[in-house]
Amino acid sequence: LKRRGAAPDWNALPLDDKPTYELMASGQTVGVFQLESQGMRDTLRKMRCGSIEEITALISLYRPGPMEMIDTYIDRKFGRAEVDYLHASLKETLSETYGVIIYQEQVMKIAQILAGYSLGEADLLRRAMGKKKKEEMDIQRARFVAGAADKGVSEAQSGGIFDLVAKFAGYGFNKSHAAAYALISFQTGWLKATHPVEFMAASMSLDLSNTDKLAVFYQDARRFEVKVVPPDVNRSSADFDVEWNDDQGAVLYALGAIRNVGLEAMRHVVEVREQGGRFADIFDFLERVDPRSVNKRALENLARAGAFDGIHPNRRQLVEQADALMAYCQSVAADRASSQVSLFGADQAHAARPRLKAVEPWVGPERLDQELAAVGFYLSGHPLEDVASALKRKRVTFVAEATALAESGHEAFNMAGVVRRKQERASQRTGEKFAFVTFSDPTGEFECLFPPESLRRCREVLEPGASIMVRVRAKSADGEVRFFGDEAQRLDAVIEDAVAGLRVHVSANGFEAAALKTRLDRARAEGKGGEVSLIASLDGRREVELKLPGRYRLDGALRGALKTAPGVVLLEDA
Repeated sequence: LKRRGAAPDWNALPLDDKPTYELMASGQTVGVFQLESQGMRDTLRKMRCGSIEEITALISLYRPGPMEMIDTYIDRKFGRAEVDYLHASLKETLSETYGVIIYQEQVMKIAQILAGYSLGEADLLRRAMGKKKKEEMDIQRARFVAGAADKGVSEAQSGGIFDLVAKFAGYGFNKSHAAAYALISFQTGWLKATHPVEFMAASMSLDLSNTDKLAVFYQDARRFEVKVVPPDVNRSSADFDVEWNDDQGAVLYALGAIRNVGLEAMRHVVEVREQGGRFADIFDFLERVDPRSVNKRALENLARAGAFDGIHPNRRQLVEQADALMAYCQSVAADRASSQVSLFGADQAHAARPRLKAVEPWVGPERLDQELAAVGFYLSGHPLEDVASALKRKRVTFVAEATALAESGHEAFNMAGVVRRKQERASQRTGEKFAFVTFSDPTGEFECLFPPESLRRCREVLEPGASIMVRVRAKSADGEVRFFGDEAQRLDAVIEDAVAGLRVHVSANGFEAAALKTRLDRARAEGKGGEVSLIASLDGRREVELKLPGRYRLDGALRGALKTAPGVVLLEDA
């Protein structure tokens, strides 16, 4: 924000900022101080904080003990329950919190108003209630009841109030501490609502080495329509950064967030780029970086993540020939270190650049799986994107839409995703196994609970990395949607059943028949699968269709491979 002259004046933020409170009421507070846990986000949706005072109350209530009063607070706030101030004289003290005792300061004030305690005596009462020692509490109770009697309050009423105050005093939070937390919560919420691009970049930098958290932030960025640009050795920094073009900002994925590359090594890469300019090609990169910083594993994962795509798009070629490339890098570094000079006074020539063997690039799901291994989640695309039209025919709903439908009352869906994680647990009551399975689809991730009976039917297909269609039941309550799995089957079988054939539109410009044949041969299916036809434009007005012999597996792998074949312009389900 400082770089583009938009650094906020923290002392001048409007504490009644409507977009900030709308953000909180939506529960979209991932990354917001004190408000990012799932339980807190669910509570925010119900509580709909509208002031800094209500954020303060929430932070104080959302702890073991007082948490049981959250629903009471919310019901009273929205008029669903009557506010009880315990005694008419306490209305001013408890009105801010709808009659719920939350703060230590309220405990002290109640003792002063109702029982005539001095400020010092009230503080001793607060401490005694916190310690919960019976002898001290008995003394304080007698003092409280006697003081209240002097003010015309009956022993029954004052004793009941003392017992209630004592119950919550042990959990009471210091209001000044809670208010300080609430102010930071508001400020970080304001940043997210007002400057989401910079907020996402900063939040992701703070969790640079936590892949699971980065995946959460990436999905959150998509919900906020913040573009995340894949890593690039010529654009990215070691940390997450922001790039602005006109009024459109984007997060540049951090080189240092790629698995097994090393943050210091990536800072070295950025320093080399800043000193000598952009890298022209992969050999220019290897000639300039220090192999003591950028080792073979770092080179491989930079390639898998797509960080070299701008200078060498064949990721597979770099990974499979990393030994030769690193040997060249080390040779150049040795020459540089020895500072040998030729007879003509020029630097000695580098060793000859290695000739890379030609290999077919990774395409489709294979390319994305390699990227997944390096990044930790799907970044540049998703395996199900290539079969989206076939899934639509099967009335498959992705999680973003399914969540909205569930909130409006729909209960059953076909969903699809790649299995990311599976955790089996045993019921304490019956001992039967059930499972929590996390799926990834093009719009986000979702968790599905498979009860014992469903798990027995589906266990074999619910393996990490498998693409699955799931029949789910959805339950929506208190702003949270939960999915329960009934049936599951492998996606390839679903797609084969949904699509009879595939029409491949090709252009004469750049079309390579051999490259297309290689991709199709890998997907040949004996006695099953679908047909493939080539559609070629003759003169811009007429087309010729050529049906290819044999049958093919019309799965995501074939579709992804065909999309990258030279001259292919469109894939269309037949």
